[in-house]
Amino acid sequence: MKDPREIASMAELRAEIDAHDAKIVAMLADRARLIDRAAELKPAEGMPARITARVNAVLDNVRAEAQARGLDPALVEGIWRGLIEWSIAREEKVLGKGEAE
Repeated sequence: MKDPREIASMAELRAEIDAHDAKIVAMLADRARLIDRAAELKPAEGMPARITARVNAVLDNVRAEAQARGLDPALVEGIWRGLIEWSIAREEKVLGKGEAE
């Protein structure tokens, strides 16, 4: 990763952003595969797709990570809320609807 202060042109900056976007998409694809595995493992452990305590823990974790990295925790929480809801919906296709508190 280049230090942003070392980037001298908009073309170079856009190329760097595009490279980061590609890495983020790859990581999201990896995360989706992990969600698919969770949907396979949860039935054996009697777990539903939505586990409120886990949702809250994930949100707390990403807010803290954002804060530590100087990124707006509210922005990250909003992104992750969407990601979590998408993930739960993906699991519910396999597990059905249900919730644990």
